[in-house]
Amino acid sequence: MLNEPTMEKLNGLKLAAMATAWAEQQKSPDVAKLSFDERLGLLVDAEWLYRENTRLQRYLRDAKLRLSSACIEDVDYAPRRELDKAVVRQLATCRWIQEHQNVVVTGATGTGKTYLACALAQQACRKGFRAVYRRASRLFDELTLAHADGTYGRVLAKLARADLLVLDDWGLAPPKDQERRDLLEVLEDRYGNRSTLITSQLPPAKWHDHLGDPTIADAICDRVLHNAHRLVLKGPSRRKEDVSEK
Repeated sequence: MLNEPTMEKLNGLKLAAMATAWAEQQKSPDVAKLSFDERLGLLVDAEWLYRENTRLQRYLRDAKLRLSSACIEDVDYAPRRELDKAVVRQLATCRWIQEHQNVVVTGATGTGKTYLACALAQQACRKGFRAVYRRASRLFDELTLAHADGTYGRVLAKLARADLLVLDDWGLAPPKDQERRDLLEVLEDRYGNRSTLITSQLPPAKWHDHLGDPTIADAICDRVLHNAHRLVLKGPSRRKEDVSEK
């Protein structure tokens, strides 16, 4: 068999991983004992795994997670955190993203809200969903700049396309009028179509007063909270314990 033309065709079809796996098969006497179907299955598996890994790396790069190494498997379930392992496992299936539901994670500073949010976002990427991470203050800065340079609609459209938007550290400072309106625009685009994960030191019961404007507050709270899974992290600051806030 003339292998060189076949290798060129595989590479021409952008099946480089399959081509590499096929070349490795030629060097292995054990593989030669396998049936055609078995060898073909190994080649397809090699190409599929390569593409899945490439996709995951691209999704994680685009997500720009604050804690890129955070993962569901490393979440800490110490009793004093009162974090229900069954609930996290259920969220790890990402069905809530398929059904366009939200997640709200609250707790005092240092209790691991950001780690859990990033772990859920990383899991979403592993399941084939596109995620975007933004600290609330940075998001508002980005939208303010977009208003000024005429790219506001484009930025909103980009946020709306993400299967999961992680809005971290929301509620640290009273929002300005434009920030309230921008947040409503972002959430309105996502309502019923995409999922949003919000972390905050403020319990949801205080969100309405924090937002200030009763009309906008009603709209924002309704779009986030009515179909949200709520997790409350407790215990002392994990930064003091030096456990990477898991």
